[in-house]
Amino acid sequence: MSVHLGLPALPRTPVRRPTRQLHVGDVLVGGGAPVSVQTMTTTLTADVDATLQQIAEVTAAGCDIVRVAVPSQDDADALPRIVARSTLPVIADIHFQPRYVFAAIDAGCAAVRVNPGNIRKFDDRVGEIAKAAAAAGVPIRIGVNAGSLDPRLLAKHGRATPEALVESALWECSLFEEHGFRDIKIAVKHHDPATMIAANRLLAAACDYPLHLGVTEAGPAFQGAIKTAVAFGILLGEGIGDTIRVSLSAPPVEQVKAGCHILSSLGLRPRKLEIVSCPGCGRLQVDIHRLAAQVEAAFDGFPHPIRVAVMGCVVNGPGEAREADLGVSCGNGKGQIFRKGQVIRTVPESRIVEALLEEALALDPLIADEEAGPS
Repeated sequence: MSVHLGLPALPRTPVRRPTRQLHVGDVLVGGGAPVSVQTMTTTLTADVDATLQQIAEVTAAGCDIVRVAVPSQDDADALPRIVARSTLPVIADIHFQPRYVFAAIDAGCAAVRVNPGNIRKFDDRVGEIAKAAAAAGVPIRIGVNAGSLDPRLLAKHGRATPEALVESALWECSLFEEHGFRDIKIAVKHHDPATMIAANRLLAAACDYPLHLGVTEAGPAFQGAIKTAVAFGILLGEGIGDTIRVSLSAPPVEQVKAGCHILSSLGLRPRKLEIVSCPGCGRLQVDIHRLAAQVEAAFDGFPHPIRVAVMGCVVNGPGEAREADLGVSCGNGKGQIFRKGQVIRTVPESRIVEALLEEALALDPLIADEEAGPS
């Protein structure tokens, strides 16, 4: 018989927008498939070992699909070795030179991302690209960024408006459609969340292609995560979005972690660790910021969903963190360890993290049993 621990309840999952479905390697995109998390390597793609090492790191962080830049022939030449050894489906990111699109398809990439606005005479090569991609079963992601919008559309709209971004994306889709190719995913990105939100709403109403969400050039970790979470929260809450990338000026692993947290907060990905901690006030007798960081680090990688409360005093202790699986309230150099709001023991401040881990490990088999359902 399983023991009910009152594990963190997931919020109601948003109703997803119906779309076509694609296979990006072994990852399903759109058509009701789970929203996938992507990132992009920051290594030189030609440095195969460094690129594969970074792919392994983002895989461990929860990434589903990885993109690599292909700005040179050396990078294109490295693709077969990367694809063969990658732990994730690899998307080749192509700009300027259409010949690298064919190299990526030949290398076995799971998909190819093209930005038509900065590829020379792209419209003239669509037929060839569609034929090669269709033969290999490789989907195409059409990416439209504010910074590389087709000059004709910039002249028409005056700037990178939502309407301009959408018109560009749909125009390029229509060129592929003329050749019977519809294995397409679209991304329209902008550094301004409001513009990006408006563009994706327009796209969602105008087509049934899966959409990749991103606030491009979002900024440093703190600012970028806020801008991205606001935009993604609104769109995903409306059922819009099939893959995401958090484009922070931070290592790819941090981008992936942020993306996973955004999805789990919306009920679109199973939760793992949730830290409930107070902001701090004049009542505190402990460095709550340091303690919360230590607990978060100690529980990183815990295999089951668990909510851990780190509270600075008895006022905000077991009472306000009653729904936590485990927690601590601090004062007078000690920590009261509690489970589901009930104090179970008191330990010295120096042993708080250790005690929480001990209790979590004791709960671990029960959590696993509850996840499996009644026996």
